[in-house]
Amino acid sequence: MKTLGLIGGISAESTAVYYRELTRLVRERLGGLHSCELVMWSVDFAPVAELQARDDWDATGAILAEAARKLEAAGAQAIVICANTMHLNAPQIRAAVRAPVIHIADATAAALTARGVKRPLLLATRFTMEKAFYRDRLAELGLEPLTPEKADRDRLHTIIYDELCQGVIRAASKAEVLAMIARGQAAGCDGIVFGCTEIGLLLDPAEMPLPTVDTAVAHCEAAVDFALG
Repeated sequence: MKTLGLIGGISAESTAVYYRELTRLVRERLGGLHSCELVMWSVDFAPVAELQARDDWDATGAILAEAARKLEAAGAQAIVICANTMHLNAPQIRAAVRAPVIHIADATAAALTARGVKRPLLLATRFTMEKAFYRDRLAELGLEPLTPEKADRDRLHTIIYDELCQGVIRAASKAEVLAMIARGQAAGCDGIVFGCTEIGLLLDPAEMPLPTVDTAVAHCEAAVDFALG
């Protein structure tokens, strides 16, 4: 089994999901008492979030690249960035280490394609929904991602940062996001992407009205494929 290197803490809530899912997947595939071999560097999210808000992605990239170097020095054979938004810094991280970076958008695109989805509704932070790095990557892989209208994007961003990243789950927020999904379905979406690794804390893919990919789970599946491959 190869050793995975996780850049976590962005946020801690979804990093816990990664650890649980990676362990579950390895145990399912190998049985018994098997679990995932990994090392983790968990960053302090507050200063990273402040840099995000200032659009200082060079600074966030430097923080994550240093984390990746530490993981590689600790024996990581691949880097897993436990967040969608921070894949904006994937080029800096890739340049900092010899180990491959397992890209969450690639894993997501493969999972969507396997479900027959062509025009997914991308639910994520404002950065992931509005900047080109993620949507373009999905488009290069044959998808036509759509995003909610601006008011919905702003509200979803607030739910993610002010609630989900802080472990707060509210029924009213769930109802709001379900309404966003209904509007996306009416606009012609044929699938849903939980494009923030915290959204799976609020919504269950099995309960959605369209085929749905939780990016945290898809990313873990791709990471385990690498680790056991």
